[in-house]
Amino acid sequence: MGTHGETCVNTPASPAHQGPGAWWQWLHQLWLSAMAAEDVTGIAVQVYRALIELPGAVVVVGARWSVSEPQYMRVLSAGRDDAVTWLPTEPDWPGGPTLPPSPVAGGALSRVYDLAGPERADVALVAGPLLDSKAAVVLECVFPLATGDNAGLWVGLESRPDPVTAERLEEQLAQVADVLMASNERILDARSHERRQARDAFLAEASLQMDASLDVQETLRRVARLAVPAVAEGCVVHLFRADGRLEPVAVAHVAVTAQERLAGIAHDDAWLDATLCAGAARRDSVVLRGPGLAGGPFDPDAADGGFAVSALSVSPLRARGRTLGTLTFLYGGEDDGMADLRTLENLAGRAALAIDTTTLYAQRREHVRLLQHHLLPRALPEVPGLELSAAYEVGDTSLDVGGDFYDVVAAGGRVALFIGDVCGRGAEAAAFTALARHTLRTLLEDGTAPGPALSRLNRVLTDERASRFVTALVAVLTPAEDGWDTEIAAAGHPFPLLRRADGEVTEVAAHGLLLGVVPGTSYQPVRVRLGEGDAVMMFTDGLIEARSADGTHFEENLPAAVRELAGGDDPAVGIVAAASAFRDLGDDDTAVLIARVRGQR
Repeated sequence: MGTHGETCVNTPASPAHQGPGAWWQWLHQLWLSAMAAEDVTGIAVQVYRALIELPGAVVVVGARWSVSEPQYMRVLSAGRDDAVTWLPTEPDWPGGPTLPPSPVAGGALSRVYDLAGPERADVALVAGPLLDSKAAVVLECVFPLATGDNAGLWVGLESRPDPVTAERLEEQLAQVADVLMASNERILDARSHERRQARDAFLAEASLQMDASLDVQETLRRVARLAVPAVAEGCVVHLFRADGRLEPVAVAHVAVTAQERLAGIAHDDAWLDATLCAGAARRDSVVLRGPGLAGGPFDPDAADGGFAVSALSVSPLRARGRTLGTLTFLYGGEDDGMADLRTLENLAGRAALAIDTTTLYAQRREHVRLLQHHLLPRALPEVPGLELSAAYEVGDTSLDVGGDFYDVVAAGGRVALFIGDVCGRGAEAAAFTALARHTLRTLLEDGTAPGPALSRLNRVLTDERASRFVTALVAVLTPAEDGWDTEIAAAGHPFPLLRRADGEVTEVAAHGLLLGVVPGTSYQPVRVRLGEGDAVMMFTDGLIEARSADGTHFEENLPAAVRELAGGDDPAVGIVAAASAFRDLGDDDTAVLIARVRGQR
């Protein structure tokens, strides 16, 4: 006998011999139990207890089997309180070699026959317990289950009932089978719903995690970490290189030692490389088991014991019509816990989109960086008698080129500094930034004075019918006997600041209309003298528009910062850093350009 037992609960005597009303009441109670059960075997005790109390019943046998093999058998004999369950793997399995005939699809098939008759061959699977009970007649009902399996109930009777009773018993047993089939289908639907909910929750969390970073390497690591151990014991992400070869970019495994070995296999194993290339060429996922793993590092029959995996899945990483690489999962133990292919493909699709997005972001960020770099001078010239300092900080986190620019031109014995800002961001702003910077640089290299230089730039912009206005500030420093004569002209730009050697900070009120708005505008310069230790600071509005959490602008702190920092080393960097530390609000770019008189001219 098997050791798997179930204790019967106390239930009323069988309703089968208590009249039609009692039967329907009992069947209703069975239905309620079936609708609340979490497993169809949970109501087996109630069914067996009722069936064993049928008039003349000596044994009740239940069994479940797939197309080719039994799964279990449960037996309750008269006079016993325990139903005993056997599994086919047990040495004392009492079942026979022949499975019962398949039931009619979608319904139960019931009948009554003599155990000694020819029908006995149909129940070889359960004949042993029936014969041991000394039953002479069998009341049988076989029925299909929603999983594709079949199940059956057999009641061994001492003698054949009269035809009317036999017909009623067949009908009642079929009704019990209908309840069990409905219960099984409901339980499977509930489990399927739970799996879908768990899968959807996992995929939603995976998307959030993968979309949380715009760094390519971090996204790749997140993909691998999310999958282990939620989906499988191991995960490897491969991406195609420029030469078309697959390169491992992220590896994760529940065991540290296994992760190190897996990383090595992912880099240089020819079998895995061929398997992944074949998987990348597919549009769907593929799962390899047993013979499919032969010849590779995961072969369970390998001399070194393989990698102790039961299955391996490969999903192509496809996004926006391109195959980026592969997502590989390694499963240990039984395959029952392996994610379904739909989940794998869904996860691979989301991972591919996240990877592609971060890759494109990184590429665009590099392109923007290069473009921004070419809109600014590579280095400031060295001018005897002047210390030049410049700093630039990108305030907007979006991937658009800013419109701030500056430059220094040393030619013809004088030094020209200019700074400007194009309204807005993006490609159009970058185009006008380049136009404004190179136009001013060319004019100032030719010796044009600040006022006429701005007038010429204004004419260029208005002739181009510029859709964006430009602000600019030009200062030309010419050596004088006791310092530098400085001529400053402005076009709608924030006033520059003068820091005297004694620490006094004042504004230079240089007025002028915006560039690119009114044709024929002229600009009048303002003249100041810079002596030893004096400095002139030019900046864009991103500096003064930086705001603290309470709304205070950095403009209020700027004179103190200039007084403190403009006399030190690399003052432009220090002032931009001070504004950045102050800023809680405001995201405009910031450019600062400072010229300080120091030493021999």
